[in-house]
Amino acid sequence: MRIDRRPISEAELQLPANMSATLQRIFASRGVTTTEQIDYRLPHLLRPDALFDLKKAASILADAIMANEKILIVGDFDADGATSTSLGILALEAMGAIEPDYLVPNRFEFGYGLTPEIVEVAKQKSPSVLVTVDNGIASIDGVLAAKEYGMKVVVTDHHLPGDALPNADAIVNPNHPNCEFGSKHLAGVGVIFYVMSALRAELKSRNWFLDQHIPEPKMADYLDLVALGTVADVVPLDANNRILVQQGIKRIQAGLARPGILALLEVGRREHTQLKASDLGFVVGPRLNAAGRLDDMSVGIECLLANHAHQAQSYAQKLDQLNRERKSIESDMKEQAELVLEGLLDDDQDIPNGMCFYDADWHQGVIGILASRMKDKCYRPVIAFARVAEGELKGSARSIPGVHIRDALDLLAKRYPQLLSKFGGHAMAAGMTIKESHYEAFQLAFDVIISEWVTEDQLEAVLLTDGELMPEDFSLSFAEQVRQSGPWGQNFPEPCFDGVFDVLQQRLVGEKHLKLMVREPKSGLLLDAISFFVDLEKWPNQALEKIRLVYKLDINEFRGQRNLQLIVDYLEPA
Repeated sequence: MRIDRRPISEAELQLPANMSATLQRIFASRGVTTTEQIDYRLPHLLRPDALFDLKKAASILADAIMANEKILIVGDFDADGATSTSLGILALEAMGAIEPDYLVPNRFEFGYGLTPEIVEVAKQKSPSVLVTVDNGIASIDGVLAAKEYGMKVVVTDHHLPGDALPNADAIVNPNHPNCEFGSKHLAGVGVIFYVMSALRAELKSRNWFLDQHIPEPKMADYLDLVALGTVADVVPLDANNRILVQQGIKRIQAGLARPGILALLEVGRREHTQLKASDLGFVVGPRLNAAGRLDDMSVGIECLLANHAHQAQSYAQKLDQLNRERKSIESDMKEQAELVLEGLLDDDQDIPNGMCFYDADWHQGVIGILASRMKDKCYRPVIAFARVAEGELKGSARSIPGVHIRDALDLLAKRYPQLLSKFGGHAMAAGMTIKESHYEAFQLAFDVIISEWVTEDQLEAVLLTDGELMPEDFSLSFAEQVRQSGPWGQNFPEPCFDGVFDVLQQRLVGEKHLKLMVREPKSGLLLDAISFFVDLEKWPNQALEKIRLVYKLDINEFRGQRNLQLIVDYLEPA
């Protein structure tokens, strides 16, 4: 592990004069140099006009609503898909659509996206218009099948397109080759939010709300769902996404969220009034995702659609139980994968630059998390595979900075066309299907491709920090400033700092976590710190007098008392 400090922009800073020098430095290192870049009011959202096919999509949906035609949403089985589906249903209902419905492919039966098989299921609901959310850009055959049945198809997606596009009636995707929208990082839920906003404007221009005596819906009411889906899908928090997330967080903090979101926070033991973006990513998102991983995402969608607290609480408790089961399955799979990795190390073998792991008994719903865990452990691109049918494997990939995993798979498919049945994804995550008989050849080919792309430096884990804190920054007021300056997340990381401290006390809590009391040497200030899931062979180390920490500032609230606490990301003897 190498610890580096983030470079700071050389541009002249035009940030508020009353902002602390440390916070200005933090923002500058993230490319923020003006007040406008951290003004998260809704009027600063990018206007929707530049989204390709947006007006066409809104017109198709408005025609269907005014003709009392059935609209069916086809979603995805992750948190982004669940929030996208829920937002679409709620907004359509509010705009007067007659019983809009949804369908989410069960990953164990149908796999991902709008396939011809899922169109056969959709046909039974007799929709006039089929809307995909968080999928569809690669569904060439599925869109064709829907069109052959006479359905109009509106694709809303954010994934990268392939060489060919589906023949849909409208495609709204910021990554469409003809789209000039200023943010390419909208999550699926952000895309459908813009589509529903355009639909509201279209219906308003037709006097639909006045004629039908329907109150015009407020799109801000759906920002809690947008914030959840955006953070849970780990898309980059560019300026536009930060506005969407921050406005959604404010609604949740004020208790104006969907009952399902509040219920999921409650079972996760988080107070909604103190919500941070990371709570959506680490508390709410995993419980929602657990439904799609182990069961059926309709459980998660119904939780988000629930209008009453007691309904929502029942769904939230089921999702919490599914998440506990997911953790147990994940733990067993991770243990097996680590044994494989240790075997390579024990045999003094070079670890492949592109790592693949597979066991016939692994759960296909959990391989994505396993790939992420193993990527962190060996710090190189990783694909975890599970058997999904006789002779067929499904893989989930996670990558490291500098290796665009979807592009790597695209090159592999072009060079070894027999090895990949299908694939798709982003820069940092992707999914694929291969034949089981091709696994060993795929392993070798993947390593060859990655080896061509990476350098030794890229395969060394680097922890970027915001440097040392001044003694006066170790305060509740500064920690509160940092908290309020978010949202922090992907590509806009929460500030973390490094420094050497005197160790005064150390002990294990909860069997796996190291609780420390340290002293800041310049001021003599005593500080509480905690490091979660430490290596028990190394810690506690009672002989240690000085320790180097990489940490975040946190406020620990217990029985009405608020105390500063360091949340340790990395520790080593100093």
